[in-house]
Amino acid sequence: MPRYGSGAQKSVKSAMHRKKSGTLRSGPSHKRVTSRKQAIAIGLNEAREKGDKVPSRSSSSRRTSTTRKHK
Repeated sequence: MPRYGSGAQKSVKSAMHRKKSGTLRSGPSHKRVTSRKQAIAIGLNEAREKGDKVPSRSSSSRRTSTTRKHK
């Protein structure tokens, strides 16, 4: 069973093409993306927003807001 749907593959492919052409921007700062890994992450995030078949994010990449209690 494939992990990623064809829509997700297309999103990643288009993100990679935008990275190569220099038009892929990231975040609110709109800085140009130069990292291959960051381009893949942006493509997968776009696929998630569209509702394509993409595995959920790993727990290590998600930020968790934990507060420690001091004694």
